[in-house]
Amino acid sequence: MAVYTRINSEDMAALVAEFGVGELVSAKGIAEGVSNSNWLLETRGTPDAGRFILTVYEERTDTRDLPFFLDLLDHLAAAGCPVPRTIHDAGGSASRTIDTPQGEKMLALIEFLPGVSADDPTPAQAHAVGAALAQVHLAGQGFEGFRKDGMGPDAWRGFVRDCAGRWGEIDPALEGVPALVDDAIADWPDDLPVSTIHADLFPDNVLLVGDDVSGMIDFYFACTGPMAYDIAVTHAAWSFSPDGRRFNPAIGDALLGGYGSVRMPDARERAALPALAQAACLRFLLTRAYDWLNTPADAMVTRKDPLAFLRRHAFYRQQGAALFGALD
Repeated sequence: MAVYTRINSEDMAALVAEFGVGELVSAKGIAEGVSNSNWLLETRGTPDAGRFILTVYEERTDTRDLPFFLDLLDHLAAAGCPVPRTIHDAGGSASRTIDTPQGEKMLALIEFLPGVSADDPTPAQAHAVGAALAQVHLAGQGFEGFRKDGMGPDAWRGFVRDCAGRWGEIDPALEGVPALVDDAIADWPDDLPVSTIHADLFPDNVLLVGDDVSGMIDFYFACTGPMAYDIAVTHAAWSFSPDGRRFNPAIGDALLGGYGSVRMPDARERAALPALAQAACLRFLLTRAYDWLNTPADAMVTRKDPLAFLRRHAFYRQQGAALFGALD
């Protein structure tokens, strides 16, 4: 999450009033993340008052996909998955527009869920995350919406072109990324079971109360895709130190064990996981590199190091075949 769009206090209060959740008390910009502008809101004065997340959708989010994202939250919540419900305005809409200096943008209001993200997750927490991910995959198979993965293999060469000639501005070690991308696209499996997947389940997108998952958030990269790829993304996101230098096998095994306790991947999925883990690393390396080179200097946003996923990729390339035994 981040803040690119600025909204003054009067306009923010008027926006909140349209959703019937009480009078705005406070609005705090959220700096983490890189995709959309977000605020934590607090309201008072009505039975529906409380805390909410207001999101203004920026360039990377195709607002034509908003019905998919918001309907998905409603579907998963109805299925008992730990996800936030959407808040509808007086006209029954889950999204609306706002005029900004950059033009008209879409926004949505979503309930705030209790819990905190784990900076240093325990195996018990990782097990719960794996189980919750499997729950989403099972529920997602009943979701009628379809969305292609806009950050999947078909998009990767576009990011390579956008970063061409500039890898060295980040680090010369990234010069070999285009060849790695070619290999990953050639090795991408086409015959794996699919569902609606989160595709971005990093620790900061999971809320925990103790060892329990209280919320899975930020579904704005959710799409229709291989469930095994989502397992690989989550494994890469949770099982390493943030800089990608240290792998924690206890976390990785607990995550996989939790997933398998709810849904056991089939043999094809298990065999594909090492290659999919490398592919997942490249997906995040590419978007981090693009953001590193293109984030406005005055944006209230934290840039993330692409090298953290180059290190993960090297680890999976060397040892990936031995890492997914918890699903055997």
